[in-house]
Amino acid sequence: MNLLKTLATVSGMTLLSRVLGFVRDFVIANAFGAGALTDAFFVAFKLPNLLRRLFAEGAFSQAFVPVLGEYKNKRGPVETRQLVDRVASLLFLVVTAVTVLGMATAPVLVYVSAPGFAGDADKFALTVTLTRLTFPYILFMSLVALAGGVLNTWSRFAVPAFTPVLLNVAMILMALFAAPWFEPPIMALGWAVFIGGGAQLALQIPSLMRIGMLPKFSVDLQDEGVRRIFRLMAPAVLGVSVAQVSLLLNTIFASFLSSGSVSWLYYADRLMEFPAGLLGAALGTILLPSLAKYHAAERPEEYARLLDWGLRLTFLLAAPAALALAILAVPLIATLFHHGAFGTNDVFMTRNALLSYSIGLLGLILVKVLAPGFYARQNIRTPVKIALITLFVTQLLNLLLIRWLDHAGLALAIGLAATLNAALLYRGLRHLGIYTPQPGWWMFYGKLGLALSSMGGALWLTSGDPADWLRWHTAERLLRLSWVVGLGVFAYFATLWVAGFRLGDFKRRAAE
Repeated sequence: MNLLKTLATVSGMTLLSRVLGFVRDFVIANAFGAGALTDAFFVAFKLPNLLRRLFAEGAFSQAFVPVLGEYKNKRGPVETRQLVDRVASLLFLVVTAVTVLGMATAPVLVYVSAPGFAGDADKFALTVTLTRLTFPYILFMSLVALAGGVLNTWSRFAVPAFTPVLLNVAMILMALFAAPWFEPPIMALGWAVFIGGGAQLALQIPSLMRIGMLPKFSVDLQDEGVRRIFRLMAPAVLGVSVAQVSLLLNTIFASFLSSGSVSWLYYADRLMEFPAGLLGAALGTILLPSLAKYHAAERPEEYARLLDWGLRLTFLLAAPAALALAILAVPLIATLFHHGAFGTNDVFMTRNALLSYSIGLLGLILVKVLAPGFYARQNIRTPVKIALITLFVTQLLNLLLIRWLDHAGLALAIGLAATLNAALLYRGLRHLGIYTPQPGWWMFYGKLGLALSSMGGALWLTSGDPADWLRWHTAERLLRLSWVVGLGVFAYFATLWVAGFRLGDFKRRAAE
């Protein structure tokens, strides 16, 4: 299997999800704007979404996939199937208990995650109600993560990558057609999260049946593989999800700032998550199974070459994305969100956060590539130490930067800390002898810098006055943004081609 082709497939599915995510945010911004109602929903959804990333897509996947790959390669189909049954059963029981507990303690959770809301009784009560409605999402998504881990191990990447589309579809339809039937209308989004989570789980079931891996209920707490996975999972919560913990802590800080701060950070985060998901999540997804196989087969040279391939692709695609987000902040925000209740002030406040986020985008994506280098080897201790350092630094930066930059300081703290996280992970891989850079990196950097300069100049000269983007109609914004982005993409890749880069240079086979 060609990993570059697989990356294109996964990224294509992720692109569809992200595009629909922007349509979703456009619809939400147009219908609800950025204020008390959206603040309540975003806080309510943030906690189950954080737990989903921590326990499902984050720590669980990183612990489950390497062990599952080892079983599949070395222990045969019977033991592998038994492992999936027992892990799925225990995961279901644990997350169901967490879900029930979360719904029961929703007032406490809201007070802890957004203490600034306590001064507004109506806003606080609405956030509690929405939290209870959205909390089952983590149960659905934990099982979706397990199914996705199984399918990815069997090299069935497309269905797990397509699955997030269903949440966006549910939220778009509920916001457009169901909101008037609810009081307050924002409750429609809470129900959309519940429906979207169930739909994502249902989509995975046929694919699991086709490979004969649909789990059956079987609990054995003494199973050696189950114990290893959950033992690895506990510390991995910090190791792979420090950015999500930082986002939650940022919500606490933002809840004390002016109304709308939570929403401005959310919309900026959505723009940042577009390239982060398109490249970082996709690369992490396809790298982990192959890295685990190389480790199980004791092939350290191929392990290092695969990491090198992932890092070069990250620089090649993430660096221009970060630069483009910084230069085109106002055109992007105005085109996507400056409609209806989302006003001019919202555009510039969101721009401030996006500029800060863009500084750390490359670091955020590098973490998603470097962390699997440890987890594929079932090395938890090193990333956890790095995560704790990063989390501590993030909070120090929050306290320092929020004074001068308000909500944008919170975004900048996450970006700077993510860069530190990536640097420490890289240093750890080098120090432990896991990764050795392949020849040609300095020449690579030189050509990359030339292409970035070419693209940056093209975007800067053609993006125009930010005030114009605020007065143009939606159709004109879309047309001009498409032209500016298209020119930037052409300038970047044309310069890379002239510098000697070719698509064939980045082809790589997956581990067999």
